[in-house]
Amino acid sequence: MSIARFEGSFLGDVARLADDAVMECKICWYCYDAAKGDDVRQVDPGTPFSALPEDWRCPQCDGERSQFMVVSQSSAQERVVTSGGAGAVTALVQVFREIHATAMKDAPFCNASLAVEAVGFTAWQERQVGILVTPWFMNLVVLPGPGDDLHGYQPGHKRCFGFPSGDYEFLFNVRAPVGPYLACALFSDMGEFASQLHATDVARAAISGLFDPANRAQTDRYAEIQSLRASDVKAIDSSIEDALDRGVDDEALGHRVETSAREGALSAAPLSGLRLESRREFLTGRRDAPEGE
Repeated sequence: MSIARFEGSFLGDVARLADDAVMECKICWYCYDAAKGDDVRQVDPGTPFSALPEDWRCPQCDGERSQFMVVSQSSAQERVVTSGGAGAVTALVQVFREIHATAMKDAPFCNASLAVEAVGFTAWQERQVGILVTPWFMNLVVLPGPGDDLHGYQPGHKRCFGFPSGDYEFLFNVRAPVGPYLACALFSDMGEFASQLHATDVARAAISGLFDPANRAQTDRYAEIQSLRASDVKAIDSSIEDALDRGVDDEALGHRVETSAREGALSAAPLSGLRLESRREFLTGRRDAPEGE
């Protein structure tokens, strides 16, 4: 027997639920997986969410089944992957607008001045890449293309993508009807944005910076750090050679090396003026000014 409505995706239309849909309780985050069924309520494995008994409730918090939202379903993922991805951007916005209107409706950490919006999505290597702005986060999002093999990926798995401005780490996730997508967090607290325009302006600047090769030099600091450390090691070697040339005994030599490491070379002092910033900080303008600025 099917249910009348449910929260979240498809505007609650149960007819659009696939038999293998995984549904999540918005109250306690319990997931009903049709493949596993429900031991607590004695629901057999293979029972679709749409076929649950009328009196079925969340086995973890006793919430009504109408409070469940779609997490994933294979048929929806297949439709998105074969459709080229443009429709996935629209689906992504719709899903998070529904989440905002349901699960996040009364969340205290949501910025009431903001709304869900997709910013700057563009084709990139057969994928779609852009920024998703919501009242509670701003993420750089990659919607995979037909050549991406994501079999075996589970929510939370990591994947790195190389852009002109550098390499970025993304987390895998999946939601119907969007299907699989990968997200890199830019802001997880949106309280500093005074308006939607402010947030979207930052998002557009970040997308522009993402594809600017000139930014790579400003975020890749490893060579500079290694060069400084190499100079430190060379300074210690020089101190040791000088001590040996002057016939310093082993105990005094050990003290010289220890002093050099503590007070000069290998100390943090040579790095104190070096500003280190992540690519994420660079894209969003979150940079720590060096001392004295």
